[in-house]
Amino acid sequence: MPSELTRRNFLSTAGPLAAASAGTGVALAADSAEAAPGEPIKIIAVCGSPRKGRNTATALQVCLDEARKVAGNIEVELIELAGMAINGSLAAGLPLPEGHPDDFPKLVPKLSDPKVRGIIIGTPVYYGNMTSLCKAFLERCMELQKKSVWRDKVAGVVAVGGSRNGGQELTIQSVQAVLFCHQMLLVGDGKPTRHRGATLWSGIPGGVAKDEFGISTARSLGRRVAEVALRMGG
Repeated sequence: MPSELTRRNFLSTAGPLAAASAGTGVALAADSAEAAPGEPIKIIAVCGSPRKGRNTATALQVCLDEARKVAGNIEVELIELAGMAINGSLAAGLPLPEGHPDDFPKLVPKLSDPKVRGIIIGTPVYYGNMTSLCKAFLERCMELQKKSVWRDKVAGVVAVGGSRNGGQELTIQSVQAVLFCHQMLLVGDGKPTRHRGATLWSGIPGGVAKDEFGISTARSLGRRVAEVALRMGG
């Protein structure tokens, strides 16, 4: 084992990635080692809410808007899973039932883009955990995990609950458990709260947009993901 561990060695990967196995049908992009100074990097947010454009999407957009402020070379994109057909059983190698659509393959190019240096996963809290849509999405990302596509990428998690203490932190930890398996670099929401992630309350009149504390954690998380992504990306 080398006596000196450089950042480039830490970030290097096994080389070009092979095509994803059955279930995606889309070739995965190569996992690049390190971005050159000033090179564009991308931060994406994935919304696991079955309702498009609602509270979780709003919270994630706050994260992305704050991330974009950190540096001029940061690009952002929000991906909403609402309305998409994503069958988690395909991750177990089971065939897709005849006539059933599958929207996950079209997400693979975005998820495996070498420019992506940070990923924020957001989900509403259903019975103290992530939604079934978010879980199915993460299960389908098993092929990315096998190819180390997200290795050394920075990750953050947003959870939106119907009450102030509605299981947000438990949900964040559940999503983080998956992201750890991808060998991602997990961050919390940073200063000033320094918690596990962004925790927002949708039950307040006006939704998360009126939750000043929750919005502050979303801003902090977006900023933290961007800052660490820049450092890791050169």
